[in-house]
Amino acid sequence: MATSLETPQTMQDGQWGVHYALEPGQTQYHELCHTRVWATLLEQEWQIRYQRMPEDDDQERWLQRVTDTLPDAELGVQRFVRPDDGCQLHYLPAMSSLATVIRPYQPLTIPADSECTIYVGTLLWMRIQAGSKGTHLMELPLADPSLTWVGRTTMEGELCYSAATFARLVLDAVPKRPWRAITPVRIVNERQEPLLLERFNLPTPLLSLHRNEKGHLWTPGVTVICETDMNSARLRVDHDLIAAAGHCELVAPAREQTARGGLVRAYDRIFG
Repeated sequence: MATSLETPQTMQDGQWGVHYALEPGQTQYHELCHTRVWATLLEQEWQIRYQRMPEDDDQERWLQRVTDTLPDAELGVQRFVRPDDGCQLHYLPAMSSLATVIRPYQPLTIPADSECTIYVGTLLWMRIQAGSKGTHLMELPLADPSLTWVGRTTMEGELCYSAATFARLVLDAVPKRPWRAITPVRIVNERQEPLLLERFNLPTPLLSLHRNEKGHLWTPGVTVICETDMNSARLRVDHDLIAAAGHCELVAPAREQTARGGLVRAYDRIFG
């Protein structure tokens, strides 16, 4: 298995949306989240390789470096014909293409006729674009996502990603990492009985990505209103970011558009 010979001292911080430039024969190497990525420019083609790393909960930085050393020949490679003579590389974040079932490590009870906001960090995908026109080459998840089926039966439902969360109620307690986006989820329980939150379905393809001045990534908030029973809950994607996100710029639009008003639908699988 290939390993990195780089050290954090010899590498620089990577950033989304920045134009990097390579010369033919050079490779840009990245370490972020649970993934190593190598992007190599040759005379006639781009080559992309990636490899998973062991989980490291203390990792907070995205490290990158341009080198004249070619990657290990044992790594799997995806090759792309150069779309033009441009030497630029461009990396953009993207939310997942499937909805994500969020599972709090410890279930959270929301009392009758009350509400709360939890802060959820979701895994991002890396889109790799190359050349002077920013031609899309590929995208890859920055960790292996888990899949789950959400539906009443094995015939009626949808395939989703699944992710555990601490369901933090205090924003300052949420780790800010370049490979995760923060989504405020406001849950309103209008019922006359408590709501036990064990899982809920976050519509990640409907969420755009925004970056603030600190480089942190945010999505618009999501509001879930439960009026009678959990099967008739309504979900709305907010138009704006919360004030705590600070001044942000759009870095990636949502993969799918919501209906006017941001209301997704009366959704019978919000809570799984």
